[in-house]
Amino acid sequence: MSYDLPALKARLAGIRLEENPAVLRQKSRDFYWYSPTLKRQLDGVIGDILAAPTHEDDVLRILAACFELGIPVTPRGTGTGNYGQAMPLAGGLVLDLSGLDTVLEIAPGRVRAQAGALIADIDAACAASGQELRLHPSTYRTATLGGFIAGGSGGVGSITWGGLRDLGNIVALRIATMEATPRILELSGEAVQTVAHAYGTNGIILDVEMPLAPAYDWIEAIIGFEDFGAAAAYANALGEQDAILKKLLSVIAAPIPQTSFLRHRPFLPEGRHIVLVMLAPMARAAFESFTARCGGDMLFRSDLLSPEERKGLPPLYELAWNHTTLRALRVDPAITYLQTLYPFPHQLALVEKVHTLLGEEVPAHLEFVRFDGKVTCFGLPLVRFTSEDRLEEIVALHEELGIPVFNPHRYTLEEGGMKQTDPAQLAFKRQADPRGLLNPGKMIAWENPDFDFATGRTYLFPGLGGRGMEEAG
Repeated sequence: MSYDLPALKARLAGIRLEENPAVLRQKSRDFYWYSPTLKRQLDGVIGDILAAPTHEDDVLRILAACFELGIPVTPRGTGTGNYGQAMPLAGGLVLDLSGLDTVLEIAPGRVRAQAGALIADIDAACAASGQELRLHPSTYRTATLGGFIAGGSGGVGSITWGGLRDLGNIVALRIATMEATPRILELSGEAVQTVAHAYGTNGIILDVEMPLAPAYDWIEAIIGFEDFGAAAAYANALGEQDAILKKLLSVIAAPIPQTSFLRHRPFLPEGRHIVLVMLAPMARAAFESFTARCGGDMLFRSDLLSPEERKGLPPLYELAWNHTTLRALRVDPAITYLQTLYPFPHQLALVEKVHTLLGEEVPAHLEFVRFDGKVTCFGLPLVRFTSEDRLEEIVALHEELGIPVFNPHRYTLEEGGMKQTDPAQLAFKRQADPRGLLNPGKMIAWENPDFDFATGRTYLFPGLGGRGMEEAG
């Protein structure tokens, strides 16, 4: 596919553009390489040109010019996602929104910031008011707010507040449409879900209003157990202790902590399965009592260390969620992972069953959350990768047990977890992106409305040079 780049550059005079192949390659990537499947499929993906606007009006000019010339646009922040969400499958223009980074307003219980603002910077701006964001990914220090909304689902804070899909966890979005004359729309209430977690396929997020919670100097703790089932049961029960205010509750099976958490290694005895906890200071005594009642061993407490002892230790959330995978990959490049959901109320029985069946090959990693108001857990298990066929078998085993897989080895919205079209997102795309120029290839329902989710094994966007779809074997 070729595009009229000279005409585009003439229309976008005054906006920073970039055609250097090395820069384009870097800015056409995210953490897709977590998946050996996506690495094979997407390694050659690259945009034709990059635009780096610093003002909202620049974004509207870019969208209007690209619409006129039929040039696809793939938005990105800092590229910390790992499903290939921000990779331009059809080439075209990569829209780097990291320059729109202003915190616009802070008020009691809410903050509004531009899409390119770093999440850590938003919290820093809110600190003077004694507030912080309810939710953030483990890539807190490097992720943008817009990228989190477009590609994330929850993360640190989800044990108390649920996920981004829960009404109230995104207050409002302002977006630009991809039309001859782009419109700016404000979405609130349920309407935000038409754009949230849509990979930028149906609107360019300009700014976001998010709810805030009281900020605390969170205590970090690591609890050890000799039995994995006991560790999972403790975490589940602690999650149900509503009066103990928590921000993080993770369970990671041995030997992953001992081999991958190198700076915390002195606190991690061999063979111990661990629970990572972040809790508010006023819950300290209650937490100690609850942990003693459950027979957990207190291996680490941040509030009991001197400043010198804490020096050089990463924050505990950087051992959790997808940072667990990242740290394991640094030690063993053959590692990959899955993302699953253990449905309430049978989560502990299912966790035990999977751990018994796959424990060595698929070391367990659980993130306890509130899902539809109930305490349960996501699984982000590591996988000792041998082949793509075996990876598919492991996915199928989970699904046969009634454990949904949000497949991180697929780059489309539907295959990443929904297994079906989201009618609201598709309907909104018809209005906001009538020519299908926003992030092509990521929404199967738009590219191939006849795709059969019951029989289709994997979808391959024709722009990648594939045949569109591989049937189930």
